[in-house]
Amino acid sequence: MPLASELVQACTTVSTLSEVYCRVRDVVDDPNATMGDRVKALQLDPAIAARLLRMANNSPYGPSRQVDTVTGAVQLLGKQVINEFVATTTVGQTFAGIPVDLMDQSKFWRKSLFCALLARAIAKSCGVDDQEQPYMAGLLRDIGHYVLYQTVPQRAQSALIEAGYLEASLAEVEQSNIGCDFAEVGAELIRSWGLPVEIEQAVRCQLSPKDAGEFIVLTSIVHIAGAVVDYDELDSSRRPASVAFSPQAISATRFMPANLPALLTEARAQLQETLANVQPYTMAA
Repeated sequence: MPLASELVQACTTVSTLSEVYCRVRDVVDDPNATMGDRVKALQLDPAIAARLLRMANNSPYGPSRQVDTVTGAVQLLGKQVINEFVATTTVGQTFAGIPVDLMDQSKFWRKSLFCALLARAIAKSCGVDDQEQPYMAGLLRDIGHYVLYQTVPQRAQSALIEAGYLEASLAEVEQSNIGCDFAEVGAELIRSWGLPVEIEQAVRCQLSPKDAGEFIVLTSIVHIAGAVVDYDELDSSRRPASVAFSPQAISATRFMPANLPALLTEARAQLQETLANVQPYTMAA
């Protein structure tokens, strides 16, 4: 049985996260960086710079006068919006080119983006000030399946079918059939990209937040968002009466499930808006 790290190394279609994202993240997060530094980082990819200008001129960001420079867009949009936009665009590019017979990449991408938006909404509702990490962790929550479908596609598909037939945990079936599950593989990929350990651990421990130690709040947010999007994609005839959440996740975040309908409405509306902004740089609808 292969180790999660071995599967990541064998996945030749993805090796490093976009240089543009890594550069933008470093510069935007650097308190000593100047506006010029941020603009130069964004201009590494002219397509991203152009799309930021379009976003800056569209509702809800659109000002009374036209924004016609990247500097103006950076000033208007702010750190969080820029980081999330560049992350969404570059991660989306990573998914492009997956053979259709392996997985429905459009569906996979939409689900990942929906999870990111919902994780951000949940974090905000729980009083978490930094909502960038929940967004990124939610976006990458399921990325281990990308690696599995690239490296062991037959076993990954068999695990999915078997889990559905037995109504069992997909991760447990993957552990039995492959030797590791999507959460482990995704965490190893994130680690190889050099992303913050908080995001790596949130993805690794998403199925068991109690194992996340000091990162239990972020992990619990990803757990809750992931459980909801998994539930949401089930056929209505197969859905249980309610979403099953880890008690530790609810306790750690103090999340109120009664708020979920409103958060889902918010995330779905943002999904359509975000897809309109990133679509040309990821994949067809």
